[in-house]
Amino acid sequence: MSLHPVIAAVTERIVERSRPRRTAYLARIDAAADRDPHRRRLSCGNLAHGFAACAAGDKAALRGGIAPNLGIVNAYNDMLSAHQPLERFPELLRQAAREVGATAQVAGGVPAMCDGVTQGRAGMELSLFSRDVIALSTAIALSHDMFDAALYLGVCDKIVPGLLIGALSFGHLPAIFVPGGPMTSGMTNDEKSHVRQRYAEGKATREELLEAEAQSYHGPGTCTFYGTANSNQMLMELMGLHLPGSSFVHPNTPLRDVLTKAAAHRAAAITALGDDYRPIGRIIDERAIVNGVVGLHATGGSTNHLLHLIAIAAAAGIELRLEDFDALSRAVPLLARVYPNGSADVNHFHAAGGLAFLIGELLDAGLVHGDVETIAGPGLARYRVEARVDGDGQLAYVPSTATSADTNVLRPVAEPFRADGGLRVLAGNLGSAAIKVSAVPEDRWTIEAPCRVFAEQSEVKHAFDNGELGRDVVVVVRFQGPHANGMPELHQLTPLLSVLQNHGHRVALVTDGRMSGASGRVPAAMHASPEAARGGPLAKLRDGDIVRLDAVEGTLNALVDADEWAAREHAQVDLTTHHSGLGRELFAVFRNAVGAADVGAGIFGVER
Repeated sequence: MSLHPVIAAVTERIVERSRPRRTAYLARIDAAADRDPHRRRLSCGNLAHGFAACAAGDKAALRGGIAPNLGIVNAYNDMLSAHQPLERFPELLRQAAREVGATAQVAGGVPAMCDGVTQGRAGMELSLFSRDVIALSTAIALSHDMFDAALYLGVCDKIVPGLLIGALSFGHLPAIFVPGGPMTSGMTNDEKSHVRQRYAEGKATREELLEAEAQSYHGPGTCTFYGTANSNQMLMELMGLHLPGSSFVHPNTPLRDVLTKAAAHRAAAITALGDDYRPIGRIIDERAIVNGVVGLHATGGSTNHLLHLIAIAAAAGIELRLEDFDALSRAVPLLARVYPNGSADVNHFHAAGGLAFLIGELLDAGLVHGDVETIAGPGLARYRVEARVDGDGQLAYVPSTATSADTNVLRPVAEPFRADGGLRVLAGNLGSAAIKVSAVPEDRWTIEAPCRVFAEQSEVKHAFDNGELGRDVVVVVRFQGPHANGMPELHQLTPLLSVLQNHGHRVALVTDGRMSGASGRVPAAMHASPEAARGGPLAKLRDGDIVRLDAVEGTLNALVDADEWAAREHAQVDLTTHHSGLGRELFAVFRNAVGAADVGAGIFGVER
């Protein structure tokens, strides 16, 4: 199948605008590549430090300097359910490396925080910044120049993007991302959502809510809804950085362990020391980035990747823009319904055919680049397979299913849930913003109502509890951008706004903060840029102004007389209470250096 003309055109635009930066990036990583292990150029004292604590056999191999040495960058901690299984992985990887004559060392650890724990708390204001801390930590881990390839162990929201940004700084090294897998299914997402809404209305007790949450998040593995963590896994597979079929296999199972070991085997095979050198800086090119965006649209993935993919692309010398997301969304059909975009979870998605089926459908329709390089070899068609454990306990692959096992969850391109990916970029006198409409009823795509303006998530809850929002309303929560307070997710607003909408009111949210993969049926214009704290137009809004959010036309406007609007002063808010406590005082340099949301909200100087 020939490539869809929109996919081809968007890719070509990205290639052209990125050419100077991409050329410089490739020159840099090519200069760093070497067929001889870098550690052979270390002084004897340097090298002795590098293998001093190794097992005898590993020490001999490292001393000889000709066998591949794999660096493991690990996001393990045992508080995060998704990362707790990673405790076992380093030893599995070391054993597997020895099986193919290689060695593996834990190069370093990176922090991994859980947005599920910090939602609505002060710690959430460090969440987005943690992505760039992870990238920096990855660079420190690999700075010893001891490694011929790297294995990246991470799963959740900011961890995978941070690891990938760091990995791309070492773009001459082959890189394989090693997932941990989702937890088994617990309470259904519809039941959980119902209890949350009942609690918001005062109809359920805290104990009832806690029991529902505990039944939902109940064991090792990734949370099963399709938020940023599971969107990460989709992206790593569709962009060719996972082994085929590895994204959604449960932790602590024979297949998970076999896949983990196979990652070490493959990493050893694709170093510059052999004849199948596959550096990550060459795998992640413009085509791979476009494939990732297509996958995001086709699955209804997390809006956090409007930030992360731009930052990831920039780390590879590629300039991705919000307009590219918008154009691709109009060409890519929605093929999956996974909560909050449906009632199923990722286990149901995987059982229905999962990524193998999805990738096959996208390839056959010409909606992704099939001619990309991957860690598994040339061509994305290598990912049209399902992983199995054979009779000898080894990894085996079988062709993907030709049909979906559940068309309520996963559909072919010929019968999509929607003809487009359900993402829109909005623009108007309130700046630019993004909205995910894949789960929003079409009669709610346009909302025009008086606004109510807040500067804190807690203020919205107070107004809701006092019955002040029981009407058609556009809730504006401003001063939530990266410069103001780290751009926290405003996930706690979802149950409140859902209640208002369920009561028949026409409701929308407009914010310069984030809503993440948990944004659902309520229209939410998020990532508004410029942000209010840097003079963005949200700071001009006053209670009662009529705001029109139009996802059909792609506009976001305050319906205020133009002369009056131009003359209005920007509201000011004292943000100092957000700048200290729980470590926030240490991140002033991040708040001051961070870029705008539309360039990835990072500290690494992405400019337009």
